[in-house]
Amino acid sequence: MSKAHVIGLGRSGISAARLLRREGWEVEISDRNTSNNFLEKQLMLNSEHIQVKLGYSLDLCGSGLPDLIVVSPGVPWDSPILMQSRRMGIETIGEMELAWRYLQSTPWVMITGTNGKTTTTALIAAIFQKAGFNAPACGNIGIAACEIALQTTQPDWIIGEVSSYQIESSTSLSPYIGVWTTFTPDHLSRHGTLENYYNIKAQLLQQSKLQVVNGDDLHLMRVGLSHWGNAYWTSIKGKDYLIGSKGFYIVDGWVMETANILAVETDVRIIPTCTLRMAGKHNQQNLLMSVSAARLAGIDKETIYKAIAEFPGLPHRLEHICTWNGIDFINDSKATNYDAAQMGLVSVNKAILIAGGEEKYGDYTSWINTIKVRAAAVLLIGNAATKFAQYLQEVGYKNYEIVLTLENAIPRSAELAQQYQASAVLLSPACASFDQYPNFEARGDEFRRLCLEWSGNA
Repeated sequence: MSKAHVIGLGRSGISAARLLRREGWEVEISDRNTSNNFLEKQLMLNSEHIQVKLGYSLDLCGSGLPDLIVVSPGVPWDSPILMQSRRMGIETIGEMELAWRYLQSTPWVMITGTNGKTTTTALIAAIFQKAGFNAPACGNIGIAACEIALQTTQPDWIIGEVSSYQIESSTSLSPYIGVWTTFTPDHLSRHGTLENYYNIKAQLLQQSKLQVVNGDDLHLMRVGLSHWGNAYWTSIKGKDYLIGSKGFYIVDGWVMETANILAVETDVRIIPTCTLRMAGKHNQQNLLMSVSAARLAGIDKETIYKAIAEFPGLPHRLEHICTWNGIDFINDSKATNYDAAQMGLVSVNKAILIAGGEEKYGDYTSWINTIKVRAAAVLLIGNAATKFAQYLQEVGYKNYEIVLTLENAIPRSAELAQQYQASAVLLSPACASFDQYPNFEARGDEFRRLCLEWSGNA
């Protein structure tokens, strides 16, 4: 019996182990963690004849080496053990690649990008499901891809949010439609250079049958037709800004489709942009790319309209929590880098901004300049608070306070919002959450809880 080793006892690792076991592999799964939650998982998987090793790091010395290693997305592809396994000729892949091998007969839409991919993935899945397709969302959203492979009924379409981590640990992902939302510096501590980060993302699009590319993104616009000559381009700024002759754009409040896609005489109106209830130009871009994927899959205009009109938005992405004394409290915890936080800030009129956490590498200049224009005051939390205060001082912005925690920030933000007649309190951190929370969801959940608790008591 062939032997497989899965690294990581999270959602994707467990589903990968179960899939391999079902396919007749001898499977062991390991994780460095030894918490009570992981002990429960160990008992559950042991009952399924999957060996679990907690507090363990894979060792490739001695006998009994695995024939296959499957890694969860959080495991660095250039970690010494994975570099060693590849040198030794042990097949080493990510969980997404494993799922693809069992699901490649089903057409996929795969969405990648620095920002916007989760919202775009959710919108695409909503449209496909409204069209009557069994079209689950998976990857960084929804369920693990291997979990779909474990289901007895195979879907009509699969809508996958695919990160750079998942692409770099894959070799054969070839979706029917590949969507590239944005490209800005991120994850460079893992990928090293911007060029390497770009090439990883580009790999997915190069292997896609049809390509949808955001023509309003500065980097993607710059490489343009020289890199993506056959792509369907998008632009929220109108047809004159469309790269190439085919694609989708917005004009006079309508999403438009170029005539040459359907071989008709004039460009086609698809849906009014006001159908989407989410604020911000970036969400107009997400809408445009989602409609593009749906139309390339042959979905009619009426179905697209109904799906978008019913779409409620996503937690942690400009999520409206409550209104107190005319002040909206908005959760944008998903804004974990400068570009995403800047988009959140320009979507809200005159906000009290809560920012900070574990700082990421990147160019903060544009974000800081946007704060000067749009933020009535800034409350700084987490490890980055002191550094962010320095950035604000450098541009002469003095209306900030270091409060360190969300618990301190909520009541103070309400006071400042009343003082400056601000319309909103916005959590848009521009940082990872790992200094205080396990993930951005936990941070956003805490913000939601504190806001509701405080507004109720107030």
